[in-house]
Amino acid sequence: MLSLKSAESGRNVPARYNIAPTQDVLFVHSQDGQRSVSEGRWWLVPHWAKEISSKFPAFNARCETAHEKPSFRDGFKTKRCLIPADGYYEWIKNSDDGGKDPHCITLPDWEPFAFAGLWAHNPTLDVTSCTILTAAAAPEINHIHHRMPITLKQSVYDTWLNAKTSVEDARSALGENRGSELVSYRVGREVNNSRASGPELIVPIG
Repeated sequence: MLSLKSAESGRNVPARYNIAPTQDVLFVHSQDGQRSVSEGRWWLVPHWAKEISSKFPAFNARCETAHEKPSFRDGFKTKRCLIPADGYYEWIKNSDDGGKDPHCITLPDWEPFAFAGLWAHNPTLDVTSCTILTAAAAPEINHIHHRMPITLKQSVYDTWLNAKTSVEDARSALGENRGSELVSYRVGREVNNSRASGPELIVPIG
């Protein structure tokens, strides 16, 4: 799940504190050399899919193999995007009661950032969608989860978004990752309910 308190500059977007896969999110992509903002389903539906399926998870894609996988390789070639956020959640299983304790992961001072993503438009189903690329977690947060979404440095935004960037150069850009800057803290289990919302979800506990 994501937390998103800000998105496009100058765009009136309400705060969202608990965004779950299959819900719509904003993403930034390049169109005719200009950055554009679109809205799409956070669970990628390839342009060739005949139906919307949840059989295989497609809300994220491993950066090591996304350029090869049928569901993601077309997007990796020409439909790369940025997904704005300022935090996300991961969980640790509680050894006492077996429940899942959520942790909120952010940059210091809640600095807004952008995940590296891929997007697609399926004309048959009339669905626009996106996915977030992941990498091995940085040491700072791998005690929570062994994977993390790729938080790109601003210096490679243009390279990543440019449809003319080669697959090889796009893969290299993914190395410009701010994962080592991330910090985390525990929050309440209320966030485990995808219908829950509100700023109280990101209040630290413990």
